[in-house]
Amino acid sequence: MNSLSDRINNLSTSQTLAMAALARELKAQGKDIISLSLGEPDFNTPDFIKEAAKKAIDENYSTYSPVDGYAELKEAICRKFKRDNNLDYKPANIVVSTGAKQSLYNIAQCMLNDGDEVILPAPYWVSYYEIIKMSGGIPVEVPTSVESDFKITAEQLEKAITPKTKMIWYSSPCNPSGSVYSREEFTAIAKVLEKYPNIYVVADEIYEHINFSGTFCSIASVPGMFERTITVNGVAKAFAMTGWRIGYIGAPEFIAKACTKMQGQVTSGANSIAQRATIAAVDADPKVLNYMVEAFHKRRDLVVGLIKEIPGLKINVPGGAFYVFPDVSSFFGKTLRGTLIKDATDFSMYLLAEANVATVTGDAFGNPDCIRFSYATSEELLTEAMRRIKGVLS
Repeated sequence: MNSLSDRINNLSTSQTLAMAALARELKAQGKDIISLSLGEPDFNTPDFIKEAAKKAIDENYSTYSPVDGYAELKEAICRKFKRDNNLDYKPANIVVSTGAKQSLYNIAQCMLNDGDEVILPAPYWVSYYEIIKMSGGIPVEVPTSVESDFKITAEQLEKAITPKTKMIWYSSPCNPSGSVYSREEFTAIAKVLEKYPNIYVVADEIYEHINFSGTFCSIASVPGMFERTITVNGVAKAFAMTGWRIGYIGAPEFIAKACTKMQGQVTSGANSIAQRATIAAVDADPKVLNYMVEAFHKRRDLVVGLIKEIPGLKINVPGGAFYVFPDVSSFFGKTLRGTLIKDATDFSMYLLAEANVATVTGDAFGNPDCIRFSYATSEELLTEAMRRIKGVLS
């Protein structure tokens, strides 16, 4: 007899975390695994942020923090939104959470009723689908491909809208494809949404600074979109602070209040020391991150070049984040070293078994033709991983 709730029984495990756990297990057995499965920068948190955290400990920031975040942090986030995104948020529009993932969960819980539809341009980050489902929403996938640079068009969006559509969720730069939407593309999307004033947009901008295109556009800065966009961001990726667990939203005040109410019953305020350190992070000139961004840019060029040398893999050139998302469908139906490759999951498991390289199946991201590699590791390891992959596919 299964005593667990239907809710948890119907929830899928995060494929990225599952693959990372499997890679760790195989490493512990002595296998020489190169893990390209987790989206985690391989840099240390910058020293000036660590100093701010140490200072906060010495100043005894050790009591409960306000549910929606320290006032000084919310003010710093407002300055960041103005400086980087030309968005005029006030502290009342900001809610600080334990990572951007909690921010997304709060939004879904506060905005979705049973049966509400949420449009997901696919590929999408693995947790969107499950968070929406868990909150009673119905994810509606809009497929894209390597040929369209994994971006949806305004026409595709319009076709996906029904009377039940409540929201659209996306990330730009995108996890897993690295695609970055331009101001022109967002303006066309905004034109469609003009006709549907009750649809809200969740703009996940966590990879905003890891962007090689030289430009970045927040959809909330497009005329007509500010009042209906919830901008989600955090310090995990750009500042190499994944373990510090700080995310935040900028949203219309009624949504921010609702998210604070929800969070007050679930976790209360985020970690006090991490919040004080985040003030230093968001107040810093983004140029302090250039050394990391340049390293990711170099690795992207390296990996894209090496993948293009592997027959059968199709790839776009990602504009940001630290992932590549090659189309591997040319291998489906083929037998490699005695293993029949039926789909991207088989392909991903084959690379783990034969090349000792951990990747993530595109199935997890709503695109069953692709697999995701993270290039947030050294050039040496990336070169070796691609050499192994080429060897087991030739």
